Amino acid sequence: MLAKGFVTIVISTIALIGICLLFAPSSLSHGALEGSLPFAAVIAIVGLGQLLVVQQGGFDLSLAGGVSLAVVISTHYPQGDDALLLPAVLIAIACAIVAGLANGILVSLFRLNAIVATIGVNALLYGGVFAVSGGVPKTTTNLLAAIAGGRAFGLPNSLYFAFVALLVVSFTLKKSAAGRRFEAIGANPLAAQAAGLRVKLFQLLAYVYAQLLYCVAGLLVAGITREPTAFQGDSLLLPSVAVVVLGGTSLLGGRGFPISTVIASFFLNQLSQFALAVGVPYSAQTIIQALALGFGIGVYSIRWTVNTTRQTKPV
Repeated sequence: MLAKGFVTIVISTIALIGICLLFAPSSLSHGALEGSLPFAAVIAIVGLGQLLVVQQGGFDLSLAGGVSLAVVISTHYPQGDDALLLPAVLIAIACAIVAGLANGILVSLFRLNAIVATIGVNALLYGGVFAVSGGVPKTTTNLLAAIAGGRAFGLPNSLYFAFVALLVVSFTLKKSAAGRRFEAIGANPLAAQAAGLRVKLFQLLAYVYAQLLYCVAGLLVAGITREPTAFQGDSLLLPSVAVVVLGGTSLLGGRGFPISTVIASFFLNQLSQFALAVGVPYSAQTIIQALALGFGIGVYSIRWTVNTTRQTKPV
């Protein structure tokens, strides 16, 4: 049986495409899609990272700092030298692991509130962002621009990165024993602990894996944008939560829906393109994302029931 979230987001996406064809066909033009799909892929990747944390009943507000740090490391460390790109990527990955461990230790071991802990780590990450960049943007290397911003078989390379991330997350969650334990812990940590599962370890790893996905997204943003700012991650925080909710994952934790989350990423991206095409100012994009988040919460909060009671007539 198909999950309710999957059916809802697929129908919503089809309906949105129909509305775009009727009222704003320019939002579905080749040029519009070519410019917007790479950013939809980035939203999908950060959404998958946020999904892992939400499944454990938390929120990761350090996403913005994690993405931005990967951006500035990959642009400032190489200084335009392609030969230094690999060391820069390795440094960014190492920083992502450290940030994820910091979040995970604070939340799972020290039992701090996830919002408070990740806000603190986000502040530290932005301290690193300014230490590396000084607040000054740098042009990315030609190699990273070719990898992240290039095309293969007629599609942006970023879509392939998003597809690989989806495959890894989906397979791990749905086809592995570790993934089933992960979802069981998110649904009921106390029961999982009583059953002998390593609750704290799985909660900690959720934040580490999330930061690694944010790092990938940051590297893609650096290549796509060519001269990114030190605040590139700020615009991705709200969409990351919105696509998780639109995909049908409960904010209380438990079962997650990676495929629905990725579809929701493209739905949210196309919704923004439609709004721009009909004349809504770019400054209103945050309001649109907030409305999408509210829509998702509202839809999945409704209890759909069917009255199966039969009225029997007296003989």
